[in-house]
Amino acid sequence: MKTHDLRPEPAKPGIRPAPGRPRQLSVGGVEPFTATDYPGQIAAVVFVQGCAWRCGYCHNPHLQPRTRHGAIQWDDLVALLERRVGLIDAVVFSGGEPTTDPALADAMEHVRTMGFKIGLHSGGIHPRRLGQVLPRTDWVGLDVKAPFENYERITRVRGSGHQARDSLEAVLDSGVDYECRTTLHPSLLPAADILSLARTLAGMKVKRYALQLFRSQGCNDNGLNAAAMAGYPGERLIREVSALFPDFTLRRG
Repeated sequence: MKTHDLRPEPAKPGIRPAPGRPRQLSVGGVEPFTATDYPGQIAAVVFVQGCAWRCGYCHNPHLQPRTRHGAIQWDDLVALLERRVGLIDAVVFSGGEPTTDPALADAMEHVRTMGFKIGLHSGGIHPRRLGQVLPRTDWVGLDVKAPFENYERITRVRGSGHQARDSLEAVLDSGVDYECRTTLHPSLLPAADILSLARTLAGMKVKRYALQLFRSQGCNDNGLNAAAMAGYPGERLIREVSALFPDFTLRRG
């Protein structure tokens, strides 16, 4: 995760001020420029602190705890985004789990007044809170980690599959543009589970789906990092999964 010089500079002329002062989002970091976190858009990514799940392959485990004031002050983040007006299209709220933070909706509204589209990365931990911010969101990247009955294997939290399914249903019902994506690791998600999950998602009318291979970057689990990935997943499995979705992507790295 990259950081950036957040020393305030004067705002550019013509930027509309946000109405009022939002509650302070607990920001753990920022990526000021990315072409990969919001499909088709150049974006900045705001990493929000806090996540109740403990997925072994998490590449931002340092964002799981919440600190009292966050690592980056909200006013400094806004100053950075003001310098990005005209250079980027969107701001993506990621994490951690951004819906953990009660200030998320206010932060989205503030950023939208600056002229940016709003993206959201979520694991679906808080379906009710997710539903509350979906009307403020232009695109959602929703992690779907495993067959819902096997979610605890990934998250290490009992009942997490019910939360994830409710969140997926909220996204599909909202009409907001989205992508569902699943991280693949042979120690956590065998081929039979991948195909079972894909069939479940297709049955729920998911249209845009991505499989992404595990990346060791940021992961603190030495056992997962050491596991061999050669030849995984097989081409036959990829063909079977891709045939289920009108829009399918395989990300190898």
